[in-house]
Amino acid sequence: MSGRWIPLDVADCHPSPFVQFRRWFDEAIGEMHEREAIALISATSDGHPSARMVLLRHVDEYSFGWYTNYQSRKGRELLANPHAALLWYCEPLGRQIRIEGDAQMMSPAESDAYFNARPRGHQLGAHASAQSQPIASREVLEDRVRELGEIYAGREVPRPEHWGGFRLIPSAFEFWQHRGDRLHDRVVYTPDATGWHRQRHSP
Repeated sequence: MSGRWIPLDVADCHPSPFVQFRRWFDEAIGEMHEREAIALISATSDGHPSARMVLLRHVDEYSFGWYTNYQSRKGRELLANPHAALLWYCEPLGRQIRIEGDAQMMSPAESDAYFNARPRGHQLGAHASAQSQPIASREVLEDRVRELGEIYAGREVPRPEHWGGFRLIPSAFEFWQHRGDRLHDRVVYTPDATGWHRQRHSP
């Protein structure tokens, strides 16, 4: 068994799953090439799922957030069916965190603040790309970026109305720690009258 697989018990976990998330997230500093990468799972209104990697850009005491094109496949699915899930995986430490809940759009002010802090090339790309839609060639996209660069030369690039943030409001967490012989540790958090209930689940 790897010496880096630290046993996990209910008593080891903070009463708040948000604090426990931050604890593991911070312990992964320097362990991962892209620590903010998370899998986002959404589904159509009739339950057909899809998954992709996004970057975790917002964490507070009640939500987790990312930014995207609202007209993309994930954007359309989240607006039609807000039930979603996130998965964070840290292979070096043998850990994963599953988070389930409902997604909602961030406020325009929150989306503006993040968009305005992005590199200019990213801002132009948000305007240029009709995300998830067919495109004739790479050249079409690059030509559009150049055109937009000329349009906004010498001035700020505004946030497109179709681009912004989502946040997921969790209704369940699972903290999973790899152990030998596939006898992994799993601690699940679910809401209760006083906050969150912690319980060990079988591997």
